[in-house]
Amino acid sequence: MSREAALATAKMLSEALPHLQRFSGAVVVVKFGGNAMGDDAAMAEFARDVVLMKQVGVNPVVVHGGGPMINEMLTKLGIKSEFVRGKRVTDKATVEVVEMILSGLVNKRIVQAINDQGGRAVGISGKDDDLMVCEADDPELGFVGRPVEMNVQVLRDLYAAGIIPVVAPVATGMADNETFNVNGDTAAGAIAGALKADRLLLLTDVPGVKNAAGEVLTQITPAEIRAMIADGTISGGMIPKVETALYALEQGVRAVTILDGRLPNAAILELFTDHGAGSQIRSTEPRVKPRVRR
Repeated sequence: MSREAALATAKMLSEALPHLQRFSGAVVVVKFGGNAMGDDAAMAEFARDVVLMKQVGVNPVVVHGGGPMINEMLTKLGIKSEFVRGKRVTDKATVEVVEMILSGLVNKRIVQAINDQGGRAVGISGKDDDLMVCEADDPELGFVGRPVEMNVQVLRDLYAAGIIPVVAPVATGMADNETFNVNGDTAAGAIAGALKADRLLLLTDVPGVKNAAGEVLTQITPAEIRAMIADGTISGGMIPKVETALYALEQGVRAVTILDGRLPNAAILELFTDHGAGSQIRSTEPRVKPRVRR
């Protein structure tokens, strides 16, 4: 590293101090998904960011998806997918594949990536210790769940012990020990809400929430979100994400950011710089608030 590069790094670390102080002891739920999950370099970079969070006193909780891997396995097994209003119908055979891929393959890849970067990670699913108990979100969709009961003490126990929890969005049913597939964003919002997390970061494959002119908004209020849904500015796959954000805020999460997970070190940029990395949704507080000692 050249002297100029070293000085730039030192300056950056010094300027990060207020943010590091602010988030010391904070609980940050990170939804990890999208194309980055299938790329080894991007996975390693994400794992380094999560380990860095833990190293500086943040308590990260990772919740992941795995749609592309599920699709690949269903195709290999010759299981055809049916869709209702754009959502996959999840029958018994499909939910078994979902659990195998999410709780097994994807979850353990992320755990291993974090461990390889010097962290301590443990993978669980929403079924462990009844973390997430669900009921059917829509009878037409089969085993697609909506969380109705959250038991997050297991997560608190893990991060208090210095361990980074990695959660697969597979849940227990209210009756008959059913297994439900839960949308990853929905699961992350439910977990963040139950933990009263300081932050929920939803990593996506898009830059953030855009206005009617196509510009990415860096600060949005819940009222503005609702208005943009009503007038059609927010549509398609962004609607479930912003609805998750609104739910998390209602449950006591301080702020939710929808950010581009393709951006290098997106989560670190969002937490530890003034710039931020996406669209932050919060009721009143600004992106950067002075730390007050009492």
